[in-house]
Amino acid sequence: MNKLKLSGSLYFFAGAIVLMGIITAEAFYPSGYGTFKNEISDLGTTRQPNSVSYEPSSSIFNTVMLLAGLMVLVASFYQHKYFKKLLFTIPVMLCGLGFVGVGIFPGNVRPYHGMASMLTFISGGFCAFTSFKVVSYPFKYISVLFGFITLATYIIAVFAPGLLISFIGIGGVERWVAYPVMLWLTGFGGYLMNEKW
Repeated sequence: MNKLKLSGSLYFFAGAIVLMGIITAEAFYPSGYGTFKNEISDLGTTRQPNSVSYEPSSSIFNTVMLLAGLMVLVASFYQHKYFKKLLFTIPVMLCGLGFVGVGIFPGNVRPYHGMASMLTFISGGFCAFTSFKVVSYPFKYISVLFGFITLATYIIAVFAPGLLISFIGIGGVERWVAYPVMLWLTGFGGYLMNEKW
């Protein structure tokens, strides 16, 4: 396996284990958790002042985020050796660092968890958007669309939160920010594995 296909495998598994890890942590979480009212990071530990942590959901979520971040960082090192596009590599490496930060600093660790989440969301949107520099049609346009969805939802959530939160809840808003990044990661990984490099 060449280094670029290895990079693709790592990106693919990073996106896949985050999605499957979230689903698994939700399944083990006590009743009352809902995608409308609960943030994704509640699976690790809820925010202060009344933070709670439920096992095994907490360990599953935090471990998955840490592993995914490390995979993204290693994959980014290898793909940069091939593409040499800093405009793309920097955001995707920052996204990997954000994942690691979310895994290390659960929701009750202020302000670091919030900083890591913000880094993941913003850089994740940018890496999907800027991957047009390294991918071809039609994935180029799909990537731009996913990056736009993440960044536009994040901007609306920050500057006009009532527009979306009343409609799909804080949990729904966060998923509209985060899930396009996970889907893009799996798609980009598949792209790198499938191309004849």
